[in-house]
Amino acid sequence: MRPTLQAVAEAVGVSRSTVSNAYSRPDQLSAALRERILDAARQLGYPGPNPTARSLRRGFVGSIGVLFTSQLSYAFTDPFAVRFLAGVGGAAERHGTSMLLVPLPPAQTDARRAVENAAVDGFCVYCAADEEWALDVIRERGLPFVTTAAREDAGPDDRFVGIDERAAAHRIAAHVAGLGHRRVALLADAVLPDASTGPVTLAGADEVWHPTTRDRLAGFADAFAEVGVDWGELTLVSAAGNSRAAGVAAVAGLFDMPAPPTAVLAGSDVLALGVLDALAQRPGNTNPPVSVTGFDDIPEAATAGLTTVRQPAEEKGRIAAELLLDPPTDPAAGHVLLPTALIVRSSTGPVPRS
Repeated sequence: MRPTLQAVAEAVGVSRSTVSNAYSRPDQLSAALRERILDAARQLGYPGPNPTARSLRRGFVGSIGVLFTSQLSYAFTDPFAVRFLAGVGGAAERHGTSMLLVPLPPAQTDARRAVENAAVDGFCVYCAADEEWALDVIRERGLPFVTTAAREDAGPDDRFVGIDERAAAHRIAAHVAGLGHRRVALLADAVLPDASTGPVTLAGADEVWHPTTRDRLAGFADAFAEVGVDWGELTLVSAAGNSRAAGVAAVAGLFDMPAPPTAVLAGSDVLALGVLDALAQRPGNTNPPVSVTGFDDIPEAATAGLTTVRQPAEEKGRIAAELLLDPPTDPAAGHVLLPTALIVRSSTGPVPRS
């Protein structure tokens, strides 16, 4: 039979609580007594208190969940996600807790089970789409959560940390419009759940599936509407994912059109870097040149000379975790909008003369 805590207590001649303290509250015992208990446990083959059972007794697990609506590998390959997780991890370390990555499988039944079974004390919901069901499951479990986007339906007690996506996108699009560009392509992933790669047609940005993508595309469209370019005159291009390779594939053939775009505004830096890769692969590169912009300001953006929007990825992760682990007493302080900045580099310039 598996040795028990009671067996250790009897072997040493102490109470069960004293044995428990040797593991969970060693400051309550003398060093000599604790060593006697641990030595007896080793001889009996007792591995220590069951961490799950101990968590249930304490009422908390000692771990926060980061809910991803992408594959788990995305957390380790996407530059922005990596920096965000560094912020979460730093805050978790300061609070003496751990972090559990919880990706959502494509099938909603499996995804719901993943949220229901995650052994965590709360969730940071990273870049979630319009999946209210996931938040409903978290609420049903009675667990707190923090989202990484401002929610239109957020109540006074909800907590989020994000940026004004639409305003930031408007600012970079206004920069491009100010350079004279009117034939423009907008590149994004998560446009629709089953969108094909390449140009797609939508009646407006409000039809876009993912809220972050929707807000950024709406901000782009706002800026061009101000200079007389309607949504229907913009070329919307869908990428199969948020990666450089997806960016390359999405713009294949785009610059061979009779009237190709003079500028491409991407919804992320990695997609924009893919556009630059595609342009560099063209025979003789492009003549005239094409302006390209990104969003996020990952480290590779500076190397590539990419004009982009800077947002504080690591700070976003840190604040998200802090809001979860140490919620403010003032509910209004749980609604955090972070600053952004337009970073102009060499990837944008005046519209080429005909």
